[in-house]
Amino acid sequence: MKLDLKNYNRIVIKIGSSLIISEGKLREDWLEKLSKNISDFISNNIEIIIVTSGAVALGKSILKLNNKKLSIEQKQACAAVGQIELMSFYKKIFNKNNYQVAQILLTASDCNSRVRYLNCKNTIENLLKNQVIPIINENDSIANEEIKIGDNDRLAARVAQMSSADLMILLSDIDGLYDKNPTTHKDVKFISEVKNITKEIENMAGSSTSSIGTGGMITKIIATKMALSINCQVIITSGIENNCLEKLKNNQKKFTFFYSQKKSLKTSKHITTARKSWLSGVVNARGEAIINNLACETIKNKKVSLLPIGVVSIKGKFSKGDVIFVKDLKGKHIASGITNYSSDEAKKIIQKKSNEVKKIFGNDAKSELIHLNNLVLTDN
Repeated sequence: MKLDLKNYNRIVIKIGSSLIISEGKLREDWLEKLSKNISDFISNNIEIIIVTSGAVALGKSILKLNNKKLSIEQKQACAAVGQIELMSFYKKIFNKNNYQVAQILLTASDCNSRVRYLNCKNTIENLLKNQVIPIINENDSIANEEIKIGDNDRLAARVAQMSSADLMILLSDIDGLYDKNPTTHKDVKFISEVKNITKEIENMAGSSTSSIGTGGMITKIIATKMALSINCQVIITSGIENNCLEKLKNNQKKFTFFYSQKKSLKTSKHITTARKSWLSGVVNARGEAIINNLACETIKNKKVSLLPIGVVSIKGKFSKGDVIFVKDLKGKHIASGITNYSSDEAKKIIQKKSNEVKKIFGNDAKSELIHLNNLVLTDN
């Protein structure tokens, strides 16, 4: 297909670790050319948000820990050291092109909290208004498994949702999507366009071929689905060569283009698009409600609230107002929602009728565990 990047107003560009770091060092020449490409985009009235990897890999080299298996604490220390080096270089190369940069570090907790999510959204909007380039990374210096987003592909998609971007470009060390893993198969077919992410497309996603990055093609497909849910189109392409964005703009390189599905999230019409996209993108929720088959079919097909009577168990520790996942008996994530009860309270009312709930917590008690207005179905 013929790509025209001038059709887009706001682009999120994710840069993988394997592009930024080589043999423990920054690829300075590559980064300088990338900054020039991005500066050219901005001069053509395209707003750019960068989601960057590389802090941990860079910190490992600085602390001489390259050949060691790192503990969580060591990774956090590497991130803290590497992040300074990484941002210092971003500042230097963009200053050469007369642009200022700003650093934003996020965890899943920041994205899962509605207040903090909106604060970050407002910060990004104001930076862009002032022609400052937001550079975003996961806050690996404090993140652990409980609060990690997990990979910067999904972080980029979360930022695309947060900023209402209309295009997300995932730069990695592979041209795009192939029907098989190109490193282990010779008879591969390149997929240049995807109009609908089917199970077949998901099965094509192989594992990562990079020794540095944490994400593979499957994480890019997951991130792509998140972005498409808000009609943000997606490009997956290799960024390994110099001037990769310039070549992409001039249609001089291979890429896979994912069309937005042009459909709204399955939720109540009373929830705004912005709020739906926040709910749908929550990762690492504080808890789960496991529901029976009847409840599963009911909330899917009849668009109703989740009542306690359909819930068979509660997992995790959460408070009233937290976002929790709703899963079926096989553990499949079918919805996300804001709970009306804490985990301790929810355990007292599961499998109970509304009148029984009121007997336990009084006549003013909510009859729903999750109200329809606060419930979003997944596309899984």
